[in-house]
Amino acid sequence: MTADYTMLAKTIASLTEGETDEVSLMATVACELHHADDRFDWTGFYRNVGNDTLKIGPYQGGHGCLTIPFSKGVCGAAARTREVQLVPDVDAFPGHIACASSTKSELVLPVIGKGDRLIGVLDIDSDQPNAFTETDAKEIAEITAAVFASV
Repeated sequence: MTADYTMLAKTIASLTEGETDEVSLMATVACELHHADDRFDWTGFYRNVGNDTLKIGPYQGGHGCLTIPFSKGVCGAAARTREVQLVPDVDAFPGHIACASSTKSELVLPVIGKGDRLIGVLDIDSDQPNAFTETDAKEIAEITAAVFASV
């Protein structure tokens, strides 16, 4: 099963309408995304806690890394550059952090809130190589922008 982004956007919008708590929003988005697509092996957030550091937030899947510096890995790169990281082969990504040995490809999106504040990153891992497309990145970026723009 692959994500129906139109339906997913509507579902997430209805579930998160009026909510302003970042953790509640993250938990809901992670859950809905994770269960919408068989390619998504680990789906979750890393929160910007200051000092160029990400800490694990709500997620679905096996254990994740607890702390990731902005200077390391795919998540760190997304936080540092504020750009989507679409990685077809994590083994080819310089400085990749292997939180799970099963991860073969990764999609990480910066999550920006009100006032251009970096809330954190949304990390989606797959146990399949080359699992994500530019369409996935665009659609998920639109969903997260809509959810987090007002917090």
